[in-house]
Amino acid sequence: MDGIINVYKEAGFTSHDVVAKLRGILHQKKIGHTGTLDPMATGVLPVCCGKATKVCELLADRDKTYQAVCRLGIVTDTQDTTGRVLEEASIGDLTREDIAEAVESFRGESMQIPPMYSALKVGGRKLYELAREGVEVERKPRPIFISDIKILQMDIEEQIFSMEVTCSKGTYIRTLCHDIGQKLGIGAAMENLVRTRVGNFQIADAMTLDVIEQLSSESEEEFRKKIYAVDCLFVGYPKFQIVEEYAVKLANGNILKESFLTPYHSGNIECQEAECTGTEKEALADDDGQQCLIYDENGSFKAIYRRTGNDFTVIKMF
Repeated sequence: MDGIINVYKEAGFTSHDVVAKLRGILHQKKIGHTGTLDPMATGVLPVCCGKATKVCELLADRDKTYQAVCRLGIVTDTQDTTGRVLEEASIGDLTREDIAEAVESFRGESMQIPPMYSALKVGGRKLYELAREGVEVERKPRPIFISDIKILQMDIEEQIFSMEVTCSKGTYIRTLCHDIGQKLGIGAAMENLVRTRVGNFQIADAMTLDVIEQLSSESEEEFRKKIYAVDCLFVGYPKFQIVEEYAVKLANGNILKESFLTPYHSGNIECQEAECTGTEKEALADDDGQQCLIYDENGSFKAIYRRTGNDFTVIKMF
């Protein structure tokens, strides 16, 4: 099975757990997730199967949207409320406006220090392994970008608020909550986290492992309709199909000439938004450096190529 499954990760599962369970459900070894989601977190976790594992890194790079609950007046060693409490404080004279201003200040580009309780490696060891041994090491700040951040609800008396965050790869929402608390001077920790979107994958379309197991066992045909084709990821890319007599050149990843190709139109409704038509397709394809999707003589997606003049050079084969 080749394609991407939009999994709804439930609380208590690690991303690795999800992959392991899917391997058992689908009886397939070649499966990979697209970025770690904390065990306490829930929500969208795209999982790649078969040839689609080649785009795991690409999906991991996509912007993501989260909804988080942040508890004020508490600092923990894990930066969420599952950890050991290090400090507690009252909200004092802070107003709703103070909190909103602090949250808004994190919009845009900034530097973030990754938490000790994370899967990042230092000296060949994962940070959370060191943290569990009571060892803390220096972590270099990393650039992050928050394109949108807004408060959804706030309860001053309970010292809690929820927010929605759209951010770049590598952003730790736990750390964002912690940093907001530090800016306010009273500390904060993440109490709940739901990932609602990864790239084009939305939480409304995500399936739990139980649903996947039931659907795949009852009707393979219906289940396959829930699998996203790899080419659906590349919205707006011009698409071309190889002329049959040059099919072997595509199969071997050779340089392709413009005369070897013809515009491609799929009948896949789910991928229609990823297609351009007519003059729009031609205009995109005329640009040097433009990346294009190439399909074989049977209409199967095979590769991403880059155009330079009249030549098309392979970037990645599928």
